[in-house]
Amino acid sequence: MSLRGSFPEQSVYHRIFRDVRNAISREKHINGGSRVKKIELINGMNAGWKDLYDGL
Repeated sequence: MSLRGSFPEQSVYHRIFRDVRNAISREKHINGGSRVKKIELINGMNAGWKDLYDGL
């Protein structure tokens, strides 16, 4: 998820899904939310906004 544009500079939130349809549904739900809700979601999982890319 990117709050800066099309290509994020770092990966700060991720989830793993078995079914791509569930992943797409979740992504649409997140993208439909406000910036504040997105920030709350990230802070709930990764309060330090550490780049998670290398751990994927």
